[in-house]
Amino acid sequence: MDKMILKLQGIYARYEELSRQMADPSVIADTSRWTEIAKAQSELSETAQKYAEYAACEKEMSEAAEAAKSETDPEMKAMFYDEEQSCRQRLETIREELKILLLPKDKNDERNCIMEIRGGAGGEEAALFAYELYRMYLNYCERHRLKVEEVDKSETELGGIKEVVLNISGKGAYKQLKFESGVHRVQRVPETESQGRVHTSTATVAVLPEAEDVEVEIRDEDVRVDVYRSSGAGGQKVNKTETAIRLTHYPTGIVVTCQDERSQLKNKEKAFKVLRSRLYDYYNSRNRSEYDAHRKSLVGRGDRSERIRTYNFPQGRVTDHRIGLSLYTLDSFIMGDIEEMTNALAVAEREAMLAGEEF
Repeated sequence: MDKMILKLQGIYARYEELSRQMADPSVIADTSRWTEIAKAQSELSETAQKYAEYAACEKEMSEAAEAAKSETDPEMKAMFYDEEQSCRQRLETIREELKILLLPKDKNDERNCIMEIRGGAGGEEAALFAYELYRMYLNYCERHRLKVEEVDKSETELGGIKEVVLNISGKGAYKQLKFESGVHRVQRVPETESQGRVHTSTATVAVLPEAEDVEVEIRDEDVRVDVYRSSGAGGQKVNKTETAIRLTHYPTGIVVTCQDERSQLKNKEKAFKVLRSRLYDYYNSRNRSEYDAHRKSLVGRGDRSERIRTYNFPQGRVTDHRIGLSLYTLDSFIMGDIEEMTNALAVAEREAMLAGEEF
């Protein structure tokens, strides 16, 4: 018997044991214990049920094979043989599904996330592209019932975005958006270009899983809190009271600002949420150099030569360079219809994991 089946048998036995415990009156009477067991059982449920389907199909195949051997009637023998072959094909399909279910789960997939979008190389055109990405993700989140809260936004006089930080919450927010991290490159003719030449600009996106309070300890003495007046593009949206917050974390040098809310308290809460997520990312790396390398892998330097994806407006094409997929649906894509791309990226990650490679 191969190792995968042995592992699945262990999972199924554990699932059955947890199911029995959930029916125990003493466990039912203890709400917190029952909830803990129910959560553990739920995590094993899909794999256990798929293995039960595999075992039933294997038994059915074995019985059909035995019946075919002992049967003397040619028509019945052929029928049992066909049934055996059908079961064998189903077993192969179920086995591939089980391989996927046994892949290690990303513990962050079901979390909320922090998204940071910044204009890169290309001046005002890069800032305008950053705004379009911002609008694209807002539309995507609205379609998928993900809640978006602005933490901080710095705009340009022409309506572009120098930087925006978003808190995105909802079921599987990080799982849905994690592949968006990197340098996004746009190729198009800017409105200010009089000779019709195509320009290349970039914007960077970083997506971080939101950290829980218990996962990251932030000591008061390690953080400097500065309060200042909010500001906007060209003097727009300026608060006359000091409600904006800047947090500086001394041990890591990480700085977070928030000026979206009119309330100083709300800005402080949002800023600490972002700080906690950045520290979670930091402390999950073994050292500073690894953290810097990870951040670089998320957002790059913003150079035109670095990119995970290219948005080519003259051709109406969007290409993801990690998987070599091009879609000629740029108009709908830039309005938030990005599911075909994100689904393809998820499949590519899964296939890489099955092959034992890094994605």
